Amino acid sequence: MLEEFVEKPVIAYFSMEIGIMSEIPTYSGGLGVLAGDTIRSSADLKIPLVGVTLLTRKGYFRQDIDPEGNQIEMPDEWNPEEYLHRLPHKVKVGIEGREVAVGAWTYVLVSVTGGKVPIIFLDTDLEDNLPEDRAITHYLYGGDEAYRLKQEIVLGIGGVRMLDEIGFEVKKYHMNEGHSSLLTIELLRRFRRDIEEVWDDRLVWDAERVRRLCVFTTHTPVEAGHDKFPYDLVERIYTDTVPVEVIKEYGGSEHLNMTLLGLNLSHYINGVAKKHREVSKEMFPGYEIHAITNGVHSFTWTHPRFRQLYDHWLPGWANEPEIFVRAGKIPKEEIWKAHMDVKRELIDHVNRETGVGMDYDLLTIGFARRATAYKRADLIFTDIERLAKIGEGKLQIIFAGKAHPRDIAGKELIKRIFEIKRLLGGRIKIAYLKNYNMELALKIISGVDVWLNTPLRPYEASGTSGMKAAHNGVLNFSVLDGWWIEGHEEGVTGWAIGGGPDEPSDPEKEADDLYRKLEEIVIPLYYTKRDEWIKMMRNSIRMLAYYFNTHRMMRRYVTEAYIIY
Repeated sequence: MLEEFVEKPVIAYFSMEIGIMSEIPTYSGGLGVLAGDTIRSSADLKIPLVGVTLLTRKGYFRQDIDPEGNQIEMPDEWNPEEYLHRLPHKVKVGIEGREVAVGAWTYVLVSVTGGKVPIIFLDTDLEDNLPEDRAITHYLYGGDEAYRLKQEIVLGIGGVRMLDEIGFEVKKYHMNEGHSSLLTIELLRRFRRDIEEVWDDRLVWDAERVRRLCVFTTHTPVEAGHDKFPYDLVERIYTDTVPVEVIKEYGGSEHLNMTLLGLNLSHYINGVAKKHREVSKEMFPGYEIHAITNGVHSFTWTHPRFRQLYDHWLPGWANEPEIFVRAGKIPKEEIWKAHMDVKRELIDHVNRETGVGMDYDLLTIGFARRATAYKRADLIFTDIERLAKIGEGKLQIIFAGKAHPRDIAGKELIKRIFEIKRLLGGRIKIAYLKNYNMELALKIISGVDVWLNTPLRPYEASGTSGMKAAHNGVLNFSVLDGWWIEGHEEGVTGWAIGGGPDEPSDPEKEADDLYRKLEEIVIPLYYTKRDEWIKMMRNSIRMLAYYFNTHRMMRRYVTEAYIIY
């Protein structure tokens, strides 16, 4: 089945999670969705690339929420045979002194341009393995540190071996975050040289050869977000061929830092926005770190109603997003009509799911992303009474997002939103949609009027949800962090919240600015200056969608990271 893909050299793109569709729940959020968009654009542009990830049979989790706002997690089980093709190939990796068998499945993403990209899903749920080893690839980000390390051995080491076993000739290995960094150790094993001389008998590890093959993208500006494993755990679990002393040389002496391992054994390193590059350089001084700002796959994240509009006025937009720069010729009334069609679809869905009774004509704010403390979904509720006075009868808010099962603060955030909803008593209608996934994301980001983003600076590495909103003419209202520093033009593409990107976060100041702009600018513009509002929608498409897309992003990776050496 993969014969056509092994005929020429490829880029091997490793990611712990890849989001292809809601029915294949092998993703948890932005990292996985970005990986899926990367693969879609690679197929559109006919870039020879193969994706490598884990087959998480029980998914991340399916989210339910009780009336008090308590998150309930359930396995999100799916049947790989309905979507993927099982491959006959197997490899083995050393874990806890055992040889653990790793199998593979594949999904071939086919573009309308004729381009194709295969994705290899690694699977340890095989009869050859002990029950505990069969479960290694069951849950995305599940279990304890030991479980995570086992997964990362399967992904990095098992992934390289599987590509070899299938017959791929790999030109570059691209690590999408540190989860797959152990692939560098497998490459060291491959390129070791035996030197035997009268006075010397030792192994030489060809690190420079490994570096020439590797590209590393970091997404995490939060120290705690970088995977680290104590070496007593590494020595117990990692029982393969490269000595732990060699791993310490590249992954850190105190503990195995997966990001450090990727940094030390890659020739090209990048952050995912210009600001994120600066933050990463401060976190990891001494490394040359570049910036390739993230994007989104334009066709995937444009609502079908807007696709129709663009097909008529901007033919060719889907595979040449630069054409969005000509969006100024789309009549304002057609943009508004398309927006209201999409908005009605969203409001109908919200009312069916929640019974909140939202209104088509009210200014609707959307906030949907991972529920975790630094995202600050509750910043808009800093002063509930002030918000009620500003927004009563004029404003409604839609939330969605999952908290990681072990993120207690994230779960409390969801509960707080439910509590505030009760306190407001309908003065401002609030809905929290459960089980946020790709399908629901498209409904929300395309159907609201304003996309709200309030992260604690500088912890938003890039952010892509606002880019998706812009593709549908939705206006961004965001703290200046991540991509919004590059996309923001006040009153033209949207609005900023709080101080400049180099100022420390000040929650009180940011909440005050949010309320002030909402009351004095956003609400009046929506209700009394509709022509100006639609002009900003058109600007959002023309000035943001044309640039913040994965076609532009992948062309940068090809020219800056893949074709050198």
